[in-house]
Amino acid sequence: MQEIVLEKISGYSIDFNSLLEKEIIVKGMIQNLRILSWGAFLILRTPEYTIQTIIDKDTISVPPEQLMVESAVAVRGIIKKANIKDKALYPRDFEIHVKEITVISTPAYEVLPVDTTKKEMVVHLDKKFDLRPLTLRHPRERAVFKIAAAICNEFGNYLSSTGFTRICSPKINSTGAEGGANIFKLDYFGREAFLAQSPQFYKQIMVGVYGRVFEIGPVFRAEKHATSRHLNEYVSLDFEMGFIESFMDLIKVEANTLNAIFERIEKDCGNEIELLDMKVPKIERIVTVPFDEVHEIVYKKYNKDYRGETDLAPEEEKLISEYGENEWNTEFIFVTHYPSSKRPFYTMDDPEHPEKTLSFDLIFRNLEITTGGQRLHLYSDYMNKMKKLSMNIETFQSYLQAFQSGMPPHGGLGLGLERLTAQICGLSNVKEASLFPRDINRLEP
Repeated sequence: MQEIVLEKISGYSIDFNSLLEKEIIVKGMIQNLRILSWGAFLILRTPEYTIQTIIDKDTISVPPEQLMVESAVAVRGIIKKANIKDKALYPRDFEIHVKEITVISTPAYEVLPVDTTKKEMVVHLDKKFDLRPLTLRHPRERAVFKIAAAICNEFGNYLSSTGFTRICSPKINSTGAEGGANIFKLDYFGREAFLAQSPQFYKQIMVGVYGRVFEIGPVFRAEKHATSRHLNEYVSLDFEMGFIESFMDLIKVEANTLNAIFERIEKDCGNEIELLDMKVPKIERIVTVPFDEVHEIVYKKYNKDYRGETDLAPEEEKLISEYGENEWNTEFIFVTHYPSSKRPFYTMDDPEHPEKTLSFDLIFRNLEITTGGQRLHLYSDYMNKMKKLSMNIETFQSYLQAFQSGMPPHGGLGLGLERLTAQICGLSNVKEASLFPRDINRLEP
């Protein structure tokens, strides 16, 4: 038997100021290597830093010419002050003058299939995704997913601080929450099962338990779209809350949550903001516009007639975003009161206009990133609505138990992580905000 003493594991954070002119050992991957007559500039990528090191070929045992990008190395050297302008490096006011370098491992490739050392990775999207284990190492790619991580973390942190409890719901279900044909079927030990379209049913059930809940997890949509807006698997940031007065309570919570996320990004991701040349937004005030009014604005202002359509076209989302910036000085537009025919059965209809729902979408920089609304909460209302829609009530018995047991007025929303990340980072395709995107043509890597 071997007994190991439990010790606190230290992170990679380095106090460069306190270690100035002192020796340090740092392990990481070679991000870039520029060989000169006297030695080389070696850029070392660690979990927290991408730092410049200086190699004098006369003072180390490993010639720079024998080093290779994406090798794992251990560097021993002296921390020196520096003044570096490359935005891909952090820190830029310190560097390491190398005394010794040890190669831990090297790539199996003789030549890497994609050059990740350039400021911009000039490669077709398909190739970028085919070689994702390598292309994700590019500084700009890493920056995007640092932003995505900050969004996820602060979404949970902020909601937890305001009384929400995190839940983790099943992703293999006996029925779909959204209905329709856009659902993946699978064999579950001889029974038909489905991949979760959303955590909707479980969120609502858990409102009866905790009152306020949130979840961060994957959802699956079997939509045969091949566009820059769609993924077949994406990460949904969901919350559901009870004892609401109206769906405006949900909008206010989302606005506050988003502002907390934006503040966290500005606080923790300064280097990524600079590298991506990002403009971090802020919701200064809440602007809501009824669905039908959006149609009218687009028709009268831009001479585009979508009146009569039961959903917003991508062009309408773009045009109402432009209108919002010019006329209302906002990048965030909550479009409310969508037609009942375009919302799931659990969405509450507007008592004054039953053909409309107490629901909303959030449009941000030309794209819908959120869908939410108030839900039915009375068992009798579910019975009436499901019978009206000729739904098989038996299929939903486990879900309906929550309402038989009593539920408060409640509602919630789902926010697409990849769409929000893409819009904040200025990406042209939502797939670029997915680590390993899944669309109708891609199942690897």
